[in-house]
Amino acid sequence: MNAPSNASALDRPALLAARTARYRRRMDLRVTTQDEARRFVNDVGFCFLFPIQNVEMPSLWDAIAGRVVKTSPMHRGYEIERTWGWKDESLDKRWWFYGKLIRGKATLVGLDFLPNFYALSENFGDYEQDYLDEYREGRLSVEAKTIYDVLLEKGALDAVRLSKEARMTSEQSRGRFDRALAELQMGLKVLPVGVAQAGAWRYAFIYELLPRWLPSIPLQARQITREQARRAILDQYLRDVIFTTPQQAARVFGWPLAETHKVAEALAEAGRARLDVKVAGIGERQMVTGGLTPLPLAG
Repeated sequence: MNAPSNASALDRPALLAARTARYRRRMDLRVTTQDEARRFVNDVGFCFLFPIQNVEMPSLWDAIAGRVVKTSPMHRGYEIERTWGWKDESLDKRWWFYGKLIRGKATLVGLDFLPNFYALSENFGDYEQDYLDEYREGRLSVEAKTIYDVLLEKGALDAVRLSKEARMTSEQSRGRFDRALAELQMGLKVLPVGVAQAGAWRYAFIYELLPRWLPSIPLQARQITREQARRAILDQYLRDVIFTTPQQAARVFGWPLAETHKVAEALAEAGRARLDVKVAGIGERQMVTGGLTPLPLAG
């Protein structure tokens, strides 16, 4: 990146402390109510439901735990009860977007911020037609098209009935069905909107088309260019993680590296980021949020 070098060295422990506070990984800052959970998601813009290994981003789990706690299938306690329970209780309330979005992992996005992600999707106008163009051009799998066809015709359905209507109930088709649902969520075409007592576990997500469930999102997204959307997303991400590199950010969002560099430079010009910054204790130079004031200098 052709950006001016920053001569002052930053202190890594101080930056990590700022990130810890931003993630609410402190017991005095932890999220303790559903209203606080909603405010947290709106504050960070977007986050994972649970932390994802090797992907730097806030998570609702960390914010509720108030510290770093490893997850496990056998976990018991307020952390899992609130994280999983509040997520389920929120699905029909339109508190936020929940679905497999960033890196195909369970993601929460504030509704005020969601139009930025929608502006980067392949959804351009008519939700009853756009997906057909994607399918014809080979950008949407046949399984995803089939599921979308069913939801478009039948309305919201739980996953058990949806798989039956899509004729994907066999053991051989189970993986294809799950992958297609993830594909549609990553493309911001469908999302879970509730939980039904269906199937062997008496637990199945109810899915609906996003434009029908959140009709204001496509309308707002039409006013946002792709450049503006990437800039908003990277700016928010940098304010959340405090410091990163263009390479790391590009991997998180699946963006071309050249495009990520371009967006980072635009943020630097606007005073929203500092680029090519030396951080004591980190060999690779970082970009650091411009919202950290004053920036802590190394001793």
